[in-house]
Amino acid sequence: MDAELGTCLELARRGLWLLLMLGAPVVLAALVTGLLVGLLQAATQIQEFTLSFVPKMLVVLLVLYLVAPWMGEQPLAFARLAICEGMAPWT
Repeated sequence: MDAELGTCLELARRGLWLLLMLGAPVVLAALVTGLLVGLLQAATQIQEFTLSFVPKMLVVLLVLYLVAPWMGEQPLAFARLAICEGMAPWT
């Protein structure tokens, strides 16, 4: 019973880490872009909402395009791991 609980907790920990890793590239790209656009707006005193929204949207789409293969493979690898480790106590 303890081995099954340990396996479940380890899978939960890895699943939460996977969620963090999958979201990090997009969030960090939006954060850096927003910071740069904010600095540009502060320096030029241009206060336009679309000026901050459009670059962030384009950068997020570009990051999603670039990391999509990796983001697709990670949940599959986790599912394989969960199935293999989840079946281990019964084999």
